[in-house]
Amino acid sequence: MLYRRTDSGAQPDGHEGPAGRVAPTARVAPAGQVAPTGPPAGAAVVVGSFAMDGGQWFERHRHEHHQLAWAGRGVLAVRAVGSTWVLPPSMALWIPAGTHHSTGAAGPALFRSLYFLPGRCPVDWSAPTVVGVPPLLRELICYLADDTLAAAARERAEAVVLDQLRPVSVATVQAPMPRDPRARRVAEALRADPADGRTLAEWGARVGASGRTLARAFVADTGMPYGQWRTRVRLQAAMPLLAGGATVAAVAARVGYASPSAFVAAFRRAVGVPPGVYFAP
Repeated sequence: MLYRRTDSGAQPDGHEGPAGRVAPTARVAPAGQVAPTGPPAGAAVVVGSFAMDGGQWFERHRHEHHQLAWAGRGVLAVRAVGSTWVLPPSMALWIPAGTHHSTGAAGPALFRSLYFLPGRCPVDWSAPTVVGVPPLLRELICYLADDTLAAAARERAEAVVLDQLRPVSVATVQAPMPRDPRARRVAEALRADPADGRTLAEWGARVGASGRTLARAFVADTGMPYGQWRTRVRLQAAMPLLAGGATVAAVAARVGYASPSAFVAAFRRAVGVPPGVYFAP
């Protein structure tokens, strides 16, 4: 993924317990961030708010509670079960209790983490699931972050939040790194500059392998042809730019597309929806 890991294991929502399990009601968190100190009386949902720096990652952990990971500002990335989800404020990820995951941000972001008591949660999704975040759900998340809410008001809001959790059909954009050292050099260069349009033969002259050898290495190590892998790297690089408000035309040019329409078509094929839908407010 295009995000680098810079922290040394601070957890956004609690201390790490046995076997990497994180307790969501603990107050161990990076400096300047807010971790829930305990659920308000009668609460079925706890909201933690964490200001994240660009490139910061919270290391692999799991919870005894279900979690909804959402960026109120910026772009969030979540790694779990071999996939990486890139989440603008219009999307959130449901993470079932017990699922190992890590969370990061490409740039400055406000991470809102909702924790749901499994015994009081009717949602039974067994795998990480992307949900849309319409304006109502966004406001409810912010509303529930107020620990001074009266119990009755909180209970009503929690019920509406659960009703608003609706899956959306989007695909993750994966671009695993090849193991072959020569192909890996090519991959690292393309992650640094996704717009580089050199052919595999041209790359081969640089890394000491034929274009055919590199092509076989990409298929063997990543499970996809080089052209498809490069497309995914370009789309990964485009995600935080689009979420930051850059125009489709500007992003398309920056990541190596000759036209906005070609970029939109590639985005739609890979993700399932066009950029305007994925990043809709």
